[in-house]
Amino acid sequence: MFFCFLSFLLTYAQQAETNQRYSTFTIDAPQLKTKKKIWVYLPKEYENSNKKYPVIYMHDGQNLFDAKTSYVGEWNVDETLDSINAKVIVIGIEHGGEKRIEELTPFPHAKYGGGKADDYLDFLVNTLKPHIDKTYRTKTTAKNTAIFGSSLGGLISFYAALKYPEVFGKVGCFSPAFWFNRNELNELMKKTEKFKTKIYFLCGDNEGDADVVPDMENVVKWVNSMRCECKKLNKSVIIKGGQHNEKLWRENFKNAYLWLF
Repeated sequence: MFFCFLSFLLTYAQQAETNQRYSTFTIDAPQLKTKKKIWVYLPKEYENSNKKYPVIYMHDGQNLFDAKTSYVGEWNVDETLDSINAKVIVIGIEHGGEKRIEELTPFPHAKYGGGKADDYLDFLVNTLKPHIDKTYRTKTTAKNTAIFGSSLGGLISFYAALKYPEVFGKVGCFSPAFWFNRNELNELMKKTEKFKTKIYFLCGDNEGDADVVPDMENVVKWVNSMRCECKKLNKSVIIKGGQHNEKLWRENFKNAYLWLF
């Protein structure tokens, strides 16, 4: 009986490993004076194809693929993309734990500190992306490169589009924490002369005390002022009853992906 049970466990473990739809590796992040764990999702057809694929860079990699590594639930990114046979590579970047606020905020906050997003984006653009483009079959142009995140991840994704428009041509901006650097971000937008990035905004109308909806609507208004709405380069969605959590982001990830790509 014991050996039968042991055999079952080994078989189950092998099946689980086989069914795992992502891999991981660790890379030096000299800009951040640390190492970063990276998650890699490849489309189902990748191994049997010679095609090149667009890439989505996503923050908070711990929360994307596995509930065991997530703080409060996962996004089910791999299951969602598999279900629609998505032809895209996803790169999840480990957040810095206690340094998450530092890494994902472009300007310091009087109460919460932070403000080292430039170093984090330097790592993405000049260390991680070149490694990914060298290692995998990627489409490297801006129109084939997206950056995606929620909360502070939504804030830095939008900031990345302002700072690196030649790198990131698509943005998934979920429940963006624009309140964190509201004044500084508004000043930066005023100084921005062009904005051509395709961007999907999403939030819920029940996200807590932060002014997520009016702050997001303010940014959407600015984006619309930068180009003709007829070009349909941005979409804004507000979910009734939506809260600031993985459930909201998980349930709306597919629609954002389909619209962006």
